[in-house]
Amino acid sequence: MIPRIPVSVDLVVLTVRSQVLCALVWRRDRPPYEGCWALSGGFIQLDEDLPAAAARVLAERAGLPGAPVHLEQLQTYGYPDRDPRQRVVSVAYLGLAPDLPASTEAHMSWQPVDSLTRMAFDHRRIMLDGIERARAKLEYSPLGAAFCPPQFTVAELRRVYEIVWGRPLDPRNFHRKVTKTEGFLIPTGETTTRDGGRPAMLYRRGPAVVLHPPMLRV
Repeated sequence: MIPRIPVSVDLVVLTVRSQVLCALVWRRDRPPYEGCWALSGGFIQLDEDLPAAAARVLAERAGLPGAPVHLEQLQTYGYPDRDPRQRVVSVAYLGLAPDLPASTEAHMSWQPVDSLTRMAFDHRRIMLDGIERARAKLEYSPLGAAFCPPQFTVAELRRVYEIVWGRPLDPRNFHRKVTKTEGFLIPTGETTTRDGGRPAMLYRRGPAVVLHPPMLRV
């Protein structure tokens, strides 16, 4: 007989809240891993494909219906002992968006990723893989601007990079790189003083899909 192995979708949803990189998780209230934080997830239905399952889990289980979340397939996890109850293959998706609201599901919670040191199943491994994907994407794509409001300053964009990468950046060097990278930022012609100090130029995200040269972390 051909073995039937359940397939689930698990979501690593990341956002920046109060200047901290956070993940959307819930605390399990039953075994296994009772009391541990877990990613939102669910089993794939027979009549849906993977992107549709991820979108459904985002709306129904994560409690973010209609949220402007960028979802992309992260990785597949299928080693035999990842779930003590049965063999389960998980297709993980990474979701990224700026300053997402509280979930409509009361059991879901935004938690700083640095505080999630113990999680159910292999969810910490999945979350860390998602964080590394997000960090890498900031190097070669304009994803950093997706964490900013529609119009933003270079300082606001730099804070996103510092929060996701977890280290401070030289302001002048960063300003030179992002403003010289073709298609990354488009000046709006307007200024703001919301950063404090002198008026700062406002930008919006440009048409670039790939950053050249990339914004290297080193």
